[in-house]
Formats: sequence, structure tokens, C-alpha cells
Amino acid sequence: MVDDWRERTLTFMWERHHADTSGHDAWHVERVWKLAKHLQQHEGGNLFIIELSALLHDVDDRKLHPHPTHNAESWLQQLPVDEATCQQILEVIAQVSFKGAGVHDRPTSLEAQIVQDADRLDAIGAIGIARAFTYGGYSGQALHDPQHTPHFHATTLDYHTTRTTTINHFHEKLLLLKDRLNTREAQRLAERRHATLVEFLRAFHAEWDLSE
Repeated sequence: MVDDWRERTLTFMWERHHADTSGHDAWHVERVWKLAKHLQQHEGGNLFIIELSALLHDVDDRKLHPHPTHNAESWLQQLPVDEATCQQILEVIAQVSFKGAGVHDRPTSLEAQIVQDADRLDAIGAIGIARAFTYGGYSGQALHDPQHTPHFHATTLDYHTTRTTTINHFHEKLLLLKDRLNTREAQRLAERRHATLVEFLRAFHAEWDLSE
């Protein structure tokens, strides 16, 4: 079957993510996969690499796996995927994640740019807001602390090790994503989603300060 790799990888992904409660569940991965396919239709790129990278982009995420894992590589070897393609996919996955406000993270290939854009689109807008608070609760972050101001991390280590609040996370990452997207179609899709973030924060702070 021509698309056997796709169905098998979808099943593998659901097995890995179905019980996730951090906002990186199987539905998140499916949305990223579908967004990545949509972007590829507009921007080009190797669809096989884009699909597999999108479906596997969170199976080794350090936020979810404190100890190093090699689930993506092991799965690609089972399909099997040739070594050169496997390394391309692993390189795409390695470039997807946000690494800090002060860290340059523009991917080196069109395929990585597309998967990164798809993942970032799912981090903003109404779903992005829901996911931010889901992850905040999962990781034990405070909702908001006016005395704890946003910190714009200069290094990836700083980003991964500094405690924050969920509202600060909007300033430290989510509000920055619109201007760090790679492709025109992703930039177009981001406009309304970004506006949703801005309006939410306006309403949140108005209620917090009892000014509305």
C-alpha cells in the first residue's frame, strides 16, 4: 500500500500521545500535520519529509521526556526509511522548537521552515491560548504574578531552566511568533490568530486590574 507509512505513523503517534495532558496531545500533532500539508501546497518542499517530521515532531520533546529518547529515529528505522532521508527528518524535528526570544532559530531547509511554522501556528490563536494554560497547569506554573515580569531569554538553557508564569509566556514566546514565521502563507494565517492573543491579554489585564 503506497500510503502504508502514513497510516502506520499516525497509529504510532496516537499511541505515543493519546494520554498527554500537557497540550502536546495527539490532536495537537494532527493539527500540526494538517497545517504542514496545507503550507506545503502553497510553498512547496518534500511532502514525505514534511509529513513524517510533523507527525513525529513531539515524540522526543525534552519538555515531555526529561531523559534523552530516540523514538523518532527508532520509528523511522522500522518503516524503513533510508539513512539519508532519516537524517533529514531528524534535522527538521531538531529545528522545530522555540529556543528563546534572543536565540536565532530560523530553519535551514524549506521543509523545516514549514513544520516549524505549522507548530507555531498551533501555539497562537484561541487554541494556542487554551494550550498555554493547559501546559501551565501541567508544569506547575503560576497563572500570573504582576511582580514577576517577562524575561527575554538570551540562551536556550536560560529559556529551558527559568521559571515563568503563563501570562509571561505570552510575552516571552507567543506574541513573538507572528514575526518569526518563515512562509508567506503561515504569516497570512497568523494575522487573526495573533490578534486573538492581543485581545485576550487586553481583556485579562482589564479584569485583573478591575478596570473593566
